[in-house]
Amino acid sequence: MTERIPVILDGDPGHDDAIAWVLANASPLLDIRACTSVCGNQTIQKTSYNAMRIMTLINLHVPFAMGRPKPLVSEPIIAPTVHGVSGLDGPALPEPDFEPLPISAVELMAKVLRESADPVTIIPTGPLTNVAALLMLYPELKPKIARISLMGGGIYFGNWTPAAEFNILVDPEAADIVYKSDIPIIMAGLDVTEKALVFPEDFERIRAVGNPVAKVVAEWLDFFYGFHRSKGYAGAPVHDAVAVAAIIKPEILDSKEYYVQIETTGDFCRGMTVADWYGYYHKAPNARVLTGIRREAFIDLLVEAVTYYNQEEK
Repeated sequence: MTERIPVILDGDPGHDDAIAWVLANASPLLDIRACTSVCGNQTIQKTSYNAMRIMTLINLHVPFAMGRPKPLVSEPIIAPTVHGVSGLDGPALPEPDFEPLPISAVELMAKVLRESADPVTIIPTGPLTNVAALLMLYPELKPKIARISLMGGGIYFGNWTPAAEFNILVDPEAADIVYKSDIPIIMAGLDVTEKALVFPEDFERIRAVGNPVAKVVAEWLDFFYGFHRSKGYAGAPVHDAVAVAAIIKPEILDSKEYYVQIETTGDFCRGMTVADWYGYYHKAPNARVLTGIRREAFIDLLVEAVTYYNQEEK
């Protein structure tokens, strides 16, 4: 058997983060060493509570710690219109069956990196606040990070402003630090995640699996699609799960290498991920930008993931 990949899951759950964590936990390829929360879709208190409820639902008992209450330098931006007042509206979830560690997310990340014999992959599916703080506070641990597979940005367009995607816009200074880190980056931005559509008939395929996790995932999709249907989408774009798929099923994705910079100022383009299309700066690429996905294979992967939780019923 292939040796499992050590990973840290960092997110601001969020319906699509939640599904990403369901997918990651079901994969035999991943060894999840820790989970951390970040301020993003909702306040740090709400994203942390949601993270612990998700972990309890899927029986993911690994160390968990809360992130900073705000981005590095700016004020929080939250998204209740997308994810609801709780940050994870929809089906009832179990109460957390554990407590967060009495250390920060960054301290937990550093501990995992320090103790790992192999370099660790970080999968951030929210703003990059924790990852940037880790790089600033523990620069000596940078060699212990194998790669960062993130959901964020978009080299063609944004979704929270015309130019900027939400995760990057919330903390562009953090994203700037990460993209300048020389750590290998896989960028699952809107260029690919808007193609990772889960249609209503796919919801039913997931629901039909029948176990409690599958039913909750289908209900998350029901809620999440409510917002996107109002915007004219044919399905729910499960953005964050693509950052996990890039690690466990890379063959279903297309990509291009670009040098990407983060716009941290400007009246119209703050938070934009700017790709150097034509090599104007003559700099080596710093990100593998995902550009395409085999949608049907992605749906199969999600169905396979929720089927994994049938064993929880035995």
